[in-house]
Amino acid sequence: MSLANLEKIGRLKSHVATSDEIVRLLAAAKRNLGDANSEGISDETRFDAAYKTIMQCALAGLAAAGYRPATDVPGHHQIMIQSLPVTLGVSRETMIVLDALRKKRNINDYSGDLLDPESLRVCILEAEALLATTFTRLQPS
Repeated sequence: MSLANLEKIGRLKSHVATSDEIVRLLAAAKRNLGDANSEGISDETRFDAAYKTIMQCALAGLAAAGYRPATDVPGHHQIMIQSLPVTLGVSRETMIVLDALRKKRNINDYSGDLLDPESLRVCILEAEALLATTFTRLQPS
């Protein structure tokens, strides 16, 4: 589904982003990735920081494309992840991995289960890769 169609059905809203907004989002994503790599905190907190990096990159991609998620309806994280192939050129395979991480986060947040080390490792690696892609795609020349 196109971004324009997602806007028509109320999942996205039109948004005119400033370059300063994009710079702030990328700086925040970079800080969160630093937190994700801090070994002195719990794996769950590190996972949340890596996941937040992914969401900030997805938001920057949407903003640069002229949209923002409609946060007044459920599923805006899923929409943000599903928009990544269009906004940042992410592969479908990567999008599927990122969506699995979203599901893992929801289970962890709402069940209180401990996070497995492999999920943390994958989330950090995916956040690093997405941040690099986002910087490449959106950084002013």
